[in-house]
Amino acid sequence: MRKSLFAATLIAASLTGGIADAEAGHTGAQLGRGSSFTFALLGDTPYGAAQEAAFPLLVDDINADRDVKLVLHAGDVKSGSSSCDDAHLTATLKQYQTFADPFVLTPGDNDWTDCHRAAAGGFLPTERLDFFRRTYYPVAGRTLGRHPMKVETQARDRDHRDYVENVLFTEKRVVFATVHVVGSANNLAPWAELPGGDRPELRLAEFEARQAAALDWIDNAFDTARRTHAPGVLLMLQAEPTQTAGFAAIRERIVERSRAYGKPVLLVHGDEHVQESEPNYAGVPNLTRLETFGDTASQWLSVTIKPKSPEVFTWEQRTVPAA
Repeated sequence: MRKSLFAATLIAASLTGGIADAEAGHTGAQLGRGSSFTFALLGDTPYGAAQEAAFPLLVDDINADRDVKLVLHAGDVKSGSSSCDDAHLTATLKQYQTFADPFVLTPGDNDWTDCHRAAAGGFLPTERLDFFRRTYYPVAGRTLGRHPMKVETQARDRDHRDYVENVLFTEKRVVFATVHVVGSANNLAPWAELPGGDRPELRLAEFEARQAAALDWIDNAFDTARRTHAPGVLLMLQAEPTQTAGFAAIRERIVERSRAYGKPVLLVHGDEHVQESEPNYAGVPNLTRLETFGDTASQWLSVTIKPKSPEVFTWEQRTVPAA
């Protein structure tokens, strides 16, 4: 059963795992020194004019935290009812670029899938996805942020060249991977408000190709972790991979690979706007689901990795001080 917002405070996943020497030469910035590594976790922000105005205070709070060396955003750079036009998406990107640390983002449904909505401008979702990729991932294999870092990107794979957003890197020998999985049934929900109606053939083709890429990238993350004897794996998706249509295959693969891996796995996502955690996710003792805050520019999660500890991942809630 999911924990409440308050029960999630300072909770850590009770997982077990071992460590061994990692192979040299793998892609990763190795940003943190010492025995631990801390990053900021956001999602579903900023939503609307008020949060856009408050967002600089959130950036300042994270930038001022000397422990934080990286910022992860679990998707949705805007609300579902706000415009998907170029100007709006570009303006939010400029805000993200004010983070001093490397900024890693996985797309959300509001960023392209739901752009068919009249309130969002009635855009063709696949056209918005193309624009989002060109804008938010301008250099394949490099993050955003004032001090970007190099990452491995799935776009290097000739079978999945479009998926520049799926990236992989290591910190403290823990494998991080972003996997493009979004809300609205992972794009199986019809584009009902698109002028001229839904385009099911185009929509389903996009879903099938992206799902194939996602499954391969999940395998790559766990293969990398096994090969390098990583102490843990972190997967970041926008939407929770439930047992419903659009997510079943993704969920099954994560469960299967996590169970076989045996060491701590943290499944990070956003989308539902409720900060919570769920150890023993899907009945796998070493798999924990962690949902970040959403629809707020005043709260974030500070996540710390201690590769020599049994749990590897711990986190605490943070609130931006009032101006």
